[in-house]
Amino acid sequence: MGKNEVFRRKETKYILTKDMFNTLLKELEPHIKEDKYFISHIYNIYYDTPNDYLIMKSIEGPKYKEKVRLRSYKIPELDDIVFLEIKKKYNGIVGKRRIELKLSDFYNYIDTGILNNSNEQIKEEIDYCFKQYKLEPRRFICYDRYAYVSKDNDTFRVTFDYNIKSRKDNLRLELGDKGDYLLDDNSYVMEVKALDSYPLWFTKILSELKIYPVSFSKYGRIYMKDFEEE
Repeated sequence: MGKNEVFRRKETKYILTKDMFNTLLKELEPHIKEDKYFISHIYNIYYDTPNDYLIMKSIEGPKYKEKVRLRSYKIPELDDIVFLEIKKKYNGIVGKRRIELKLSDFYNYIDTGILNNSNEQIKEEIDYCFKQYKLEPRRFICYDRYAYVSKDNDTFRVTFDYNIKSRKDNLRLELGDKGDYLLDDNSYVMEVKALDSYPLWFTKILSELKIYPVSFSKYGRIYMKDFEEE
């Protein structure tokens, strides 16, 4: 993974039962292979305003929406590398910009307002977002992931997320993965990521198995669940 990365692609989500997941994976096997990071564990702190403006706006389904999060691929120590990301979506196209830094350097940024990173453009964009919205940690969300890539087009990726958990307190990545489950253990969230249109073999398989896209956001669903329980 590069230190400073920019992604731009279409992302579509599907909710699968375990039986659907197993059936689909069998059909996809001739066309996909395990990604370089096939099995991963993803830990996030989502940042929002004190009144959750960003996620409330996102749930309304506007043409443009954005999220800010701190991400790690393990439960980090203070000297470990994490990723500070801003994710934007406009007319169905997702753009993600992120910088790499030590967890301790991120906390120093929160304390001092000074963000040190070599990529000035991404750094300034993230810093502007933090200061414009007065962002603070609002949710911890973690999950496990299987990741696959097309055998003939490495820009076409399919991921399956499960064991999705969240919490509203102890909002620091180094404090472990304790949280409440969002979905039951029979559910997977499939996310399809592509720069261009989906390959015909993929759309054919989805059609035959009657698998259809859904509007789904982990953060959004967790926020609504918490709101309904209050």
